[in-house]
Amino acid sequence: MIICVPKEIKEQEYRVGLTPLSVSEYVNCGHTVYIQSKAGVGSGFPNKEYKKAGAKIVETIEEIYSLAQMIIKVKEPTKKEYKLLKKDLILFTYLHLAANKKLTLQLMKKGVKAVAYESITDENNQLPCLKPMSEIAGKLSVQEGAKYLEKPFEGRGVLLGGVSGSLKGNVLILGAGIVGSNACKIAIGLGANVTVLNHSQPKLDELKRIYDTKVHTKLLSRESILESIKDADLIVGAVLIKDASTPKLILKEDLKLMKKNAVLVDVSIDQGGCFQTSKPTTHHKPIYKVNKILHYCVANMPGAVPITATQALNSATLKYGLEIAKDGLEIASKNQDIKNAINVYDGKCVNEAVKKSLGL
Repeated sequence: MIICVPKEIKEQEYRVGLTPLSVSEYVNCGHTVYIQSKAGVGSGFPNKEYKKAGAKIVETIEEIYSLAQMIIKVKEPTKKEYKLLKKDLILFTYLHLAANKKLTLQLMKKGVKAVAYESITDENNQLPCLKPMSEIAGKLSVQEGAKYLEKPFEGRGVLLGGVSGSLKGNVLILGAGIVGSNACKIAIGLGANVTVLNHSQPKLDELKRIYDTKVHTKLLSRESILESIKDADLIVGAVLIKDASTPKLILKEDLKLMKKNAVLVDVSIDQGGCFQTSKPTTHHKPIYKVNKILHYCVANMPGAVPITATQALNSATLKYGLEIAKDGLEIASKNQDIKNAINVYDGKCVNEAVKKSLGL
């Protein structure tokens, strides 16, 4: 199969779909790999490393799409790429279609076979290709939130860990999955007062077992949210519903209950966001204010640490990509884990959760 990797053109996205090591795996299996020139530079991989691994370098994104039988990338195609999509192209990337009806309709119209990293499941019904980025985003959420609490960024001016003679900052985490548990780990490591709300009691019990008195836990409800946001300096939205839009847990009217210049970090923004006042931002302009509350809603948070993120992503996605490339999507989809990840096929949206979210 002809495998092609374009340079990501989403604003300030430095990750790349394949590392040179992954390229060598495809080449050793008999596939032809084309890499757009300088696609890997942001992740620390110059053209010469891809050539050494057996890839061919082409200059333009137009060449990449015209040659490709299968595109492997990181983020969903941008509007500039819509015109390059073609019938029967296998697209293997993060898609998050539940929050992107325009892209879904384009993929349907062009007859693309769209396979979403975030929809791949494993034998335990977990999401192995979403996990590494969730781990990174969870850790970054507190790191970024702590930064924007600083006064020069118009934050409250609170150091989360405090010092002798001062109070610690209060961190509230909504969700105790991969994102939430990693956010909890970093917040505790910084010395903050940490509260985690979650729908599932077993997840909360697990955090208590690990961190004991260092974390406060409550079942997530409208009442517990309204009670907890009053004291929070930093709130991390870490809610995920597989292949569906996230619920709005904090409404615009709730912001008046919060401390002035507190920070909201919405890690769920790829799936529509879990705060009513959330809208996607970029690393270039990451924050904005609503009712004196700072919002950080960067839609590609792991793109800020592309070396770590690209290595972790390839570690998770490589075996699935090789399986699809070996026999084609139709044969590979006999594997239920890959079948679950097919979002668009033969002009139709075939993921029921996405269809429901978009009203298709």
